[in-house]
Amino acid sequence: MENAPMDYQPIRRTKPSLAKLLKRIIFIILGASLVSVGLEIFLVPNNIIDGGIVGISIIASHLTGISIGIFLLVLNLPFLIIGYKQIGKTFALSTLLGVVVMSLGTSYLHPVPELTDDPLLAAVFGGIILGIGVGLVIRYGGSLDGTEIVAILFNKKTPFSVGEIVMFCNIFILGSAGFVFGWDHAMYSLMAYYIAFKIIDLTIDGFEESKSVWIISEKHREIGDTLLARLGRGVTYLNGEGGYSGDDKKVIFCVVTRLEEAKLKSIVEEIDEHAFLAVGTIAEVRGGRFKKRDIH
Repeated sequence: MENAPMDYQPIRRTKPSLAKLLKRIIFIILGASLVSVGLEIFLVPNNIIDGGIVGISIIASHLTGISIGIFLLVLNLPFLIIGYKQIGKTFALSTLLGVVVMSLGTSYLHPVPELTDDPLLAAVFGGIILGIGVGLVIRYGGSLDGTEIVAILFNKKTPFSVGEIVMFCNIFILGSAGFVFGWDHAMYSLMAYYIAFKIIDLTIDGFEESKSVWIISEKHREIGDTLLARLGRGVTYLNGEGGYSGDDKKVIFCVVTRLEEAKLKSIVEEIDEHAFLAVGTIAEVRGGRFKKRDIH
């Protein structure tokens, strides 16, 4: 007779502390403000656009003469509703805060003259500032572009990934800039979009990029003790089995910073030059005993 399934009570969602809530609000406001600066001080005056709703808003504002801030708010509202239903209340409220600040910021900065009329400089510095701003908003739980929400929905009904859908949308939007502003500005727009895309990843992942290390060696204990003594990093020993030989193996798992990667490799090679060593990139590390110990 089968055992009756146990009834599991869902874990109640705890409210974030006031300090965490204030931190989220401050960084979302900061990120949205930076986006406003990137748009109104660099990109928009030089007829350079970004992808997504921002790009559509810039084109619509240019064609109609209506403030870009109004288009940013109105065009994002439907996606806020979708985001609330599909992703959650916290995401929707964070996104609403970011969009409102971005819209008000672009309206406030519109009379401010641009810092440069060189489209190359505008594309580079506008893309950097825009990328930092968007990255901060995403890192703290919000979004400034509804096309990503649409991509998530279409991803469930089409064979295309979220990234592919966003790419298709942005190719169409950036291509439209060629007909509105000229093809040279469309190419500058593509440059600004690429720079912003890379800076967004850097802002979200952070500069403290870590490395995961897997080591298989007969001298596993000696290597582990040496890593602890000379790097100050703890290790975890895992049990493994050779797929070909069937022999039991000890696998060393360790996480180090990218600055410590070269020293770790030299330690392993010094103890066992025939050891198997695999290194991967980790965007974020939390919990455990990752904090470095003193070695001197």
